[in-house]
Amino acid sequence: MTDSYSSKRVLVTGADGFIGSHLVESLVGAGARVTALAQYNAMGSNGWLDDLGDEVLDKTKVHRGDIRDLADIQRLVDGHDIVFHLAALIAVPYSYSSPQSYVDVNVTGTLNLLEACRSHDVARIIHTSTSEVYGTAQNTPIGEDHPLQGQSPYAASKIAADMMAQAYARSFDLPAVILRPFNTYGPRQSERAVIPTVIRQALDPNCESIRIGGLEPKRDFCFVSDTVDAFLAAGRSPDLDTGTPFNAGTGRTESIGEIVEIVCRLTGANKPVETDPERIRPENSEVFELIARSDRFIEATGWSAKVNLETGLETTIAWWRDRLARGEIRHSSAYLI
Repeated sequence: MTDSYSSKRVLVTGADGFIGSHLVESLVGAGARVTALAQYNAMGSNGWLDDLGDEVLDKTKVHRGDIRDLADIQRLVDGHDIVFHLAALIAVPYSYSSPQSYVDVNVTGTLNLLEACRSHDVARIIHTSTSEVYGTAQNTPIGEDHPLQGQSPYAASKIAADMMAQAYARSFDLPAVILRPFNTYGPRQSERAVIPTVIRQALDPNCESIRIGGLEPKRDFCFVSDTVDAFLAAGRSPDLDTGTPFNAGTGRTESIGEIVEIVCRLTGANKPVETDPERIRPENSEVFELIARSDRFIEATGWSAKVNLETGLETTIAWWRDRLARGEIRHSSAYLI
């Protein structure tokens, strides 16, 4: 599958984020000619792209811009064969206090990109959805026909973005594939997510306890390399229906409490676990169980998740040990996926 990217002109939005930076690495390794959109900022940072080696960056064209700027996005998309759209505001807690910004980035930004792809006859755009659009499961595992529920402003903005991608596929024959990764984890993920915050606190000698939100919610955790493989499959598999959502998850679930127990065992940490009120969602907004049924995507592409949870956690813990040893703890922007 990766051979099919050789010499293809590929644009990745949100390339400076957690998943985006891993996707850029894989695309460059597959021989693609990659343009990486990094959100412009006054500090001159390219996010996690700055952590990639010269062997990747020398083959990547980094463009600083903003998905909300239609004129810039129109110019940027021109000349690309495939577009991976990962740029989004993604932190659920911030969406409660700043919902307008989530509409501006996730809905209007997606509309800008879809219109640019339509104008320049892009061969395929992969729009990144999220398992959060399903809300609390009415039945499990969750298939793509599960009702969509906006249980947070973030989830509502992503539902709207998904519907816009679907509308462009149906109205204008835009070759838009909607990929719904479930909870991705791994190196470079910020502490807005539960696994990195648990690992960092377990390893950090300055933390006397592990402070997190609820222990009861269950999630389908997928290691980042498997999620990236799902993106690569979505970008080049010929048998994917456009305008149709595809789940990508492991089909397994663990509670947050179970994750804490495994991380503590793997790190040797023996710290009390305390509730952090700032990480507790409003009562009617919490999503209590997310577990993927990915049969549709697996049958169409042959993709499957290969990294088991403990192996993925061990790799992520090793990355955090190295960052802590070098004093290089950095909190990624909520803008990046």
